[in-house]
Amino acid sequence: MRRAKGYQDLDDSVVVTPRAPAPPMPPPQEIEMASVTVVPDDTFTVTQAVNALGFGWFQVKLSLCTGLCWMADSMEMTILSILSPALHCEWNISKYQQALTTTVVFMGMMLSSTFWGNISDRYGRKTALSMCGVLLFYYGLLSAIAPNFLWLLFLRGLVGFAIGCVPQSVTLYAEFLPTKQRAKCVVLLDCFWALGACLEVALALVVMPTLGVHWLLALSTIPLLIFALICPWLPESARFHVASGQPDKALSTLEQIAKDNGRPMLLGRLVCDDSVGIGQRGRLKHLLIPHLRNTSLLLWFIWMSCAFCYYGLVLMTTELFESDAHGASETCAADCRPLHTTDYMDLLWTTLAEFPGIFATIFVIEKFGRKKTMACQFVIFAICVCVLIYNGNRTFLTCVLFLARGIIAGLFQAAYVYTPEVYPTALRSTAVGACSGVARLGAMVTPYVAQVLLKNSIAIATGVYSLAAILAAGACLALPIETKGREMRDSVTATN
Repeated sequence: MRRAKGYQDLDDSVVVTPRAPAPPMPPPQEIEMASVTVVPDDTFTVTQAVNALGFGWFQVKLSLCTGLCWMADSMEMTILSILSPALHCEWNISKYQQALTTTVVFMGMMLSSTFWGNISDRYGRKTALSMCGVLLFYYGLLSAIAPNFLWLLFLRGLVGFAIGCVPQSVTLYAEFLPTKQRAKCVVLLDCFWALGACLEVALALVVMPTLGVHWLLALSTIPLLIFALICPWLPESARFHVASGQPDKALSTLEQIAKDNGRPMLLGRLVCDDSVGIGQRGRLKHLLIPHLRNTSLLLWFIWMSCAFCYYGLVLMTTELFESDAHGASETCAADCRPLHTTDYMDLLWTTLAEFPGIFATIFVIEKFGRKKTMACQFVIFAICVCVLIYNGNRTFLTCVLFLARGIIAGLFQAAYVYTPEVYPTALRSTAVGACSGVARLGAMVTPYVAQVLLKNSIAIATGVYSLAAILAAGACLALPIETKGREMRDSVTATN
């Protein structure tokens, strides 16, 4: 303090006397406190709270809930590789119609991904996932009783529309994870995806020979029903509450985390450094602002290539096994060959490859970073797909597909780790939704390569997948930000 009216100047002995009688001289400590206009207090952010409260029982429960959502999504995706051959036999549909049954699902996902991202950023992650669970179960069950091919296409398209919200479960999950455990836990979440795929193949092995594809569609909705019933328990993201001007609700959620994890709650005031206004949350155009434009465009291409390659390999697996066993390509719609027990067992083996792929990704992604991990995985996948040209025997084919499936599964999950980390809270769900939507564009195209072009030329089909993977590897290395060890940001202006 330089001077205070009515108090002695501390730098000299001059006394400033007011018109009124001067009050008694306070002690020096009181003078110092009187001169401070704002008394600083302890504050903390959601990131600091989540890191301090650590990983515990709260995150375990959330893992099981979001994992169930992923398992249900995986079953609906895996059934596509089983549905097409079954409908080929039951309704005599052509190869192009088989491809259309897959494309229409991905079209629904593409059209709805940004919609669900917008809903999630504006009204909350929990709200979007609750709506998704109910709609996905409802339309999945209705598609089991579709009377003809057109009705089935329509209902499967609505199933795809609801599935477009599933990636938001990763956003919700990642926002409750401490920085050090985030990559590991998000990648491990893919175990539920792999488990769902294996469960769907095992269910098909039991149901298809006796009850048929319609019962398989119906029974596959059971995990969806369970997820819809537990959605009311799901916690809302504390980051969303703070960013939307509801700090009291965010504080209540953090206190619940502290209680479940057995940790003391942080003292002080909860704050948020968020430069995007409440009315600007969830807008797609903000993904293309100058310092996010390159990241967004590169990630869209990476996600599109990843989905193109992943679902292409899933569809190619049944096609290659069918061709290998039949000895010739199917050209006539009336000439049907249903999948046999050996086909389902081989499909199960290749699906199990996702588990070692997940654990390998956990090790590599923490050691070498997100960008290099994704780039290397794309290159290895391209090599594996090229090897499919030399289709010597069924054992060799199964081994190559096993390796390729593990690599591409881990790659897809690495993209799910990187994307929420690189975007701020106000745009995180919108960004994940946009990436997921663009990815479905690649998934829409892939049936015509994996199910139609493959029948004419294996070399050309595998060449297309290899080229896409190599280009995507270059895009991974060109990403401007490496998020390894980087805290999730609340502000859109934070770019490093």
